[in-house]
Amino acid sequence: MTITLNADMGEALGIHSFGNDPALLTYVDTINLACGMHSGDPTTMARTVAAALDADVTIGAHPGLPDIVGFGRREMKLNPDEVRDLIRYQVGALTGFLDAVGAPLHHIKPHGALYGMLARNEDLMESACDVADQYGVPIFGLPNTAHQRVAARRGVGFVSEFYVDLDYDDDGTVIVTRAAAHRDLDEIEAKTRRAITEGTTTTIHGTDIDVTVESVCVHSDLPNAPRVAERVRETIRGQQRVG
Repeated sequence: MTITLNADMGEALGIHSFGNDPALLTYVDTINLACGMHSGDPTTMARTVAAALDADVTIGAHPGLPDIVGFGRREMKLNPDEVRDLIRYQVGALTGFLDAVGAPLHHIKPHGALYGMLARNEDLMESACDVADQYGVPIFGLPNTAHQRVAARRGVGFVSEFYVDLDYDDDGTVIVTRAAAHRDLDEIEAKTRRAITEGTTTTIHGTDIDVTVESVCVHSDLPNAPRVAERVRETIRGQQRVG
């Protein structure tokens, strides 16, 4: 199995940019493109699509909660219909830009707090699967959570993610914080290697949990995101040569 590297991109508003997108495109295989709710604007979407295609990188939708001030990292009370409409609206916006240049939608990966809400609530995850089924694309998500359970039940493609730059809770979900912190490269390498070779990671409470690594995510707003991505890429390649 080829393990891919993905990153969230296009998280900018006009002249205000919050990521390391150009540098990260050197290392990633696929991107999750912000669709305007938690961040992003039409011109940023168009430019990011063009940049990704120039770098031969596939493009997925990264729909989030309508909370620009909180960067989509604060939970909201939404029912399944609202979640379905919210995701469909944002994926539709991105596919307009993709269709204009003849590029396909690669996947859907919910953002931030919405990602966590879907991991814990099967009814909300059903709504995300409705949209993924509509477009015939897989969902990126967390193994052993509602993400995987509902996708499997619905016959929707599923790609298990591993987060090297976020902490895990004992239920297998990731802990989303408002701001990204600098990450030690040696710790990143060790965490990545262990997840790939042993299929485990340690939670904030010291518990070892099972993980499945089909794609590794690096957040673009990390202060040292390009160096983190480079180290993760080197680790993945090293483990695949060994395997």
